[in-house]
Amino acid sequence: MLAKVRSCAVMGINGIPLEIEVDIADGLPAFDIIGLPDASVKEAKERVRAAVRNCGFSFPYSRVTVNLAPADLKKEGSSFDLAIAVGLLAATGQIPRGEALNSGVFVGELSLDGQVRRINGALAMALSLSELPDNAGLTLYLPQPNSTEAALVDKIAVKGTSSLSQLANYFCGNGELPAPDPINPQSLSVDGAELDFSEVKGQETAKRALEIAAAGSHNVLLYGPPGSGKTMLARRIPSILPSPTMDETLEITRIHSVAGQLDSNKPLLRQRPFRSPHHSASTAGIIGGGKIPQPGEVTLAHQGVLFFDELPEYKREVLEGLRQPLEDRTVTVTRAAATVCYPADFMFIGSMNPCPCGNYGDPRLECRCSPTQIFKYRSKLSGPLIDRIDIQVEVPGIKFEQLQQNEPGERSADIRSRVESTRLRQRKRYKNIKVASNARLRARHFEKHCPLTNDARQLLHQSFQNLNLSMRAHDRIIKVARTIADLENSAMLEASHIAEAVQYRSLDRQG
Repeated sequence: MLAKVRSCAVMGINGIPLEIEVDIADGLPAFDIIGLPDASVKEAKERVRAAVRNCGFSFPYSRVTVNLAPADLKKEGSSFDLAIAVGLLAATGQIPRGEALNSGVFVGELSLDGQVRRINGALAMALSLSELPDNAGLTLYLPQPNSTEAALVDKIAVKGTSSLSQLANYFCGNGELPAPDPINPQSLSVDGAELDFSEVKGQETAKRALEIAAAGSHNVLLYGPPGSGKTMLARRIPSILPSPTMDETLEITRIHSVAGQLDSNKPLLRQRPFRSPHHSASTAGIIGGGKIPQPGEVTLAHQGVLFFDELPEYKREVLEGLRQPLEDRTVTVTRAAATVCYPADFMFIGSMNPCPCGNYGDPRLECRCSPTQIFKYRSKLSGPLIDRIDIQVEVPGIKFEQLQQNEPGERSADIRSRVESTRLRQRKRYKNIKVASNARLRARHFEKHCPLTNDARQLLHQSFQNLNLSMRAHDRIIKVARTIADLENSAMLEASHIAEAVQYRSLDRQG
């Protein structure tokens, strides 16, 4: 006998509908899974066999063939266990076939005693299934711990189950499946930031630069001697970023769900991610990769911040690998098994010392580095990479008098209020061109949305000539100036806005 049930796989951050075909035929007892399964899928044979028997059902003493269609798509993971077991029970007549079974989509890993274990990517599956043209009447059956996460999608029905026997009893009409725990995304509070800008002594220029960066989602490079507060400043950026919109929240949660980094107690991530990978991380860990492509740090930082502390210490190939996501806001990972495009729209924050010892340019300390060492250290950052960093700001050493100041600095909440107002102004301005912030503007938008006064245009021309700026640096100066003008609620870009934006191209001036 033949039975067909639906399931779903995850490729990238998208769910792909599958059909699980289970055939029971005469012949020597065997259990084969076909359709390009990987090792973890092939091992489903033993999990399903034990789960079916330990739940009180009979396993057929026949030839069992399971086909995962489409057969040309590589399958990985253990999330097909539940669908295979349900198909097996339907093919052997141990659960009735009907509309409920035909409209169901089954995902979940089985333990040997028939319990249904949590899986990764439940939200991605639910979102993709809800976008199908024939999604009317679909019901997603999945592990109970994943049900609250998947129930955030209201276009399809979601039912959670804790065991194979509970699900089988439901189809036999002997019980009900518990409804997912209700959740109102708008009612979830955002945890207050533990770090606050009021704790930072001095560094007013750097604080101003980071406020501009947060207001326009610009990339930032902080450079200065050790102990000047570069890392301290960078780690406080999340405290001034605006809260993500509902669409951004679902996107962030979807990515972390696929990556298996979603806490079961927090089915919805209401804060922007802040990722700070160690400098020993591999290219695949940062950009994404693996035999079956998995999201890297640039994707996990989507809609948030990616922070590289001690930037020149990272491998050259890792730094150069950032060039595509910084420019395109996506990253394409190509492997023999698949080609996957991941979102990578993040704020990049980097910090570095002026030289290996950190004392170059410091009037108080002597630099112990040779010119060759300094050149080698700085050459780790290529020109094209520096070009993609909108704001480059020096963070000088702190004086003793500044450390002894008792008055706290401006609170993050006050800075965040200005940032949110500026972001709202940008969303209204760009609502027809699908641009979220000034940093995402294209050059074709400048004439309409970035009008310059004559003085501003003349100053920009002089800066371009005197600093030998690239076209990319020219465009980024305009974008930063647009954000500075927005903070002042100015429609026109004045000369003062251009002057401040040029000031944040410090490495261009040194070059």
